[in-house]
Amino acid sequence: MGMAGTVTVEVVGLKTSECSPFPCDDDRTCGLEECFHSGKLVAAFQALTNALKAAYGDRVETKLTLLDEGTPNYIKEIIEHEHPPIPMILVNGRVTKIGRIVLDRTKAEIEKALV
Repeated sequence: MGMAGTVTVEVVGLKTSECSPFPCDDDRTCGLEECFHSGKLVAAFQALTNALKAAYGDRVETKLTLLDEGTPNYIKEIIEHEHPPIPMILVNGRVTKIGRIVLDRTKAEIEKALV
């Protein structure tokens, strides 16, 4: 978790993985435009970070954890106990059921955490 009054959104995945199990097409159901047509996790993470910064300013911190660089113990525990989809989206360390990088659902989780 970040400093008091902030929410931390952590995206966990692989450097070369897709941002979603759905195609990156003209519908952009994810709500992000900066990464359009890339369909890649790292580009989508940056687009999500920019959108969240615009919406929440310093109240939201983002973190990208790439499993290619090693799996932290807390992530191993989450995977062993909860078997979440990748990319995994954590809000203040709690696994969400999002399973892809998508703006509106991430914002809904942030709003719950800000209450």
